Amino acid sequence: MKFLSFLILLISFNMMADSDFDKAEKLYQQEKYQQAKVLFESYLKSNPNNYKTIEYLGDIAGHQKKWDEAIKYYKILKTQFSKSADYWYKYGGALGMKAKSVNKFKALGMIDDVENAFLTAAKLDVNHIDSRWALVMLYIELPGIVGGSEVKAVKFSNELMELSKVDGYLSKGYIDEYFNRYKKAEVSYIKAHEIGNSKTTFQKLYNLYLNKFKDKAKATKLKEQFEK
Repeated sequence: MKFLSFLILLISFNMMADSDFDKAEKLYQQEKYQQAKVLFESYLKSNPNNYKTIEYLGDIAGHQKKWDEAIKYYKILKTQFSKSADYWYKYGGALGMKAKSVNKFKALGMIDDVENAFLTAAKLDVNHIDSRWALVMLYIELPGIVGGSEVKAVKFSNELMELSKVDGYLSKGYIDEYFNRYKKAEVSYIKAHEIGNSKTTFQKLYNLYLNKFKDKAKATKLKEQFEK
């Protein structure tokens, strides 16, 4: 009888814990990150090996721009699941954002770790689009003296083209826009928009017309066509 009572109590406790996780998940989906964080942290105390909870806490830290927290959680995940491209990508992303928030001298010491995380993600998953995008942006934005390279960026842009024509053209447009080659960027963005016809492809082309070409009429015409 005592064992039965203990078993019922244990089941009730587990159901309550699961309920807390479900509540936290719903709050997260509603973008109520701080409220979700409180529940996830509580749930993690009694379920320390629940890695989905750890991932949620890392994602929440990212949304809140608490990069040290995000790095801590993603480091646990990429260590525990060293073959997961997503966890390596998220770890690299948090490191990269941390590098942007600190002084240049400290940021320089983090670049190799950021690059390694993204390269590892790309190697682990030959179809991983996000890590290839991250590498395109990293190699374009970094000065050449610390590893920046248009050649390297183009290499991963070409890989994106093999995986997704839309992402391939968007990445080529991004590279050309960065180097003020606006006419070439326009050609790529138009191709991306013709294929994808999405909010993202529209926004890239619209912003190019409005902010780079300073052509309000062209931007307005594009917007009218997209909103039909």
